[in-house]
Amino acid sequence: MRTKKSFLLLSLLVGSISLVYAWGAWGHQHINRAAIFALPAEMRVFFFNHADFLTQESDMPDVRKHLYHDRDESARHFINLEEYGPGMMDSLPLTLQDATAKFGTPFLQKNGTLPWFIPMLMDSLTKAFRERRKLDILFLSANLGHYIGDAHMPLHTSVNHDGLKTGQRGIHGFWEGQIPEMFGDGYNLYTGTPKYIDDITRETRRMIAATYLLADSMLLIDRRLKEGLPENKIYKLDAEGHIAKSFYGDPVHSKEYAIKYHAALNGMVERQLRAAIRETASFWYTAWVNAGKPDLGNLDPKALTQRNQSALARDLRRWKQGKVDMINPDPEY
Repeated sequence: MRTKKSFLLLSLLVGSISLVYAWGAWGHQHINRAAIFALPAEMRVFFFNHADFLTQESDMPDVRKHLYHDRDESARHFINLEEYGPGMMDSLPLTLQDATAKFGTPFLQKNGTLPWFIPMLMDSLTKAFRERRKLDILFLSANLGHYIGDAHMPLHTSVNHDGLKTGQRGIHGFWEGQIPEMFGDGYNLYTGTPKYIDDITRETRRMIAATYLLADSMLLIDRRLKEGLPENKIYKLDAEGHIAKSFYGDPVHSKEYAIKYHAALNGMVERQLRAAIRETASFWYTAWVNAGKPDLGNLDPKALTQRNQSALARDLRRWKQGKVDMINPDPEY
């Protein structure tokens, strides 16, 4: 009973945090859950047995960042590419140790360490697979999915993190939280099978560079749509006629404007979610392959796997139709 109460409290806490930051509860949780079904059968059964943990734990990096104010944690979620000089991605040092030597810790904490942290986490996950450490596999996989999700949010790659430099405060949470929560049920989240990644560092930088190219577009579309519109057509108003604010003081956009902005983005949010799902599954798969493809079948009680067989078959069919249901399978505990 204590475990269930603690899990419920954690879920409520995570929900309150993630509605505002990162991909929101809807985004990060759907990324991790959908990635489970993309895995080969040798991995999928084990990951599905723990789909509830992988789903809920996907938000925990944000809890560590915003509740515990861990400066190292905060820097792991983003990279201000413009601040790293000409060539940006191509000029980045290979390792975090090299980056620290070149730029110094204060600079990295201010401008982000995401390109270095993802490969570091992959090394830890590969080792956990090799040593068949069940809890570490699950914890590291769930957290890795979070950072890969962040690497697919355009404003996690730019110094204009929340549109403050262009008078667009609140665009960050709007794009990654409100939009997918409003329209995500209509997205197609099927991504096919994962790919083996030959070079983790190169692939990490490739996906971040591709995401960065979208930052200006999402901001420009917003600015153009807002031209000539009164506040009550852009933002939700409270009972006193003022712009409604989120828990963190950001303006809340109106449903009418959200519909227009989502249409103008022409599928950008859906494409980035799908890309994050595909990459998450590919990174998990690559870590497992690099660890020697260890047998995961006997890490769980056979009774647990048997109880989840029908649910797995059902949810796999749904995923192949592009849908991901968030009803948990039979948990181990």
